Amino acid sequence: MNFLSRPAQRQSLAGSRLRKHADYLRAYAAARKRQSASMSWFLAPQISGPAVPPATRVGLTVGKVLGKATERNRIKRRMREALRRHLNLLPEGFDLIFHPRRNVLTMEFLQLEAEIVRILEQAGSEASRIVNSSAAAPQAPGTPVP
Repeated sequence: MNFLSRPAQRQSLAGSRLRKHADYLRAYAAARKRQSASMSWFLAPQISGPAVPPATRVGLTVGKVLGKATERNRIKRRMREALRRHLNLLPEGFDLIFHPRRNVLTMEFLQLEAEIVRILEQAGSEASRIVNSSAAAPQAPGTPVP
């Protein structure tokens, strides 16, 4: 398990988090729901203007159905820590939202981390597929090809 050994430097997830409700709604509308063993996840390309370059952002939603506030907060803390350890795997220019299931609360942290790494790798390959398909989109007729 080579991916679990990390250098001692601290990275922060704070600058990479989705915070506004409107951003969540836009990501849900642009994404397709995907499933893994312990959570659902959404991957949506960001819409950015010329002044704002696209950044990688991550969101966590833990509904009340998963337990009381202490349990929900524990799920979020564990997931944020696993994500923080693997920030380099986040796809550039995309929003990624996680919806954990109840079993995340009781699973071992190394198992949760492995699940998140697997999702991040799938999201990276899906993001590259989306980028490649949009780059290969047909041009309007009569437009010269460079």
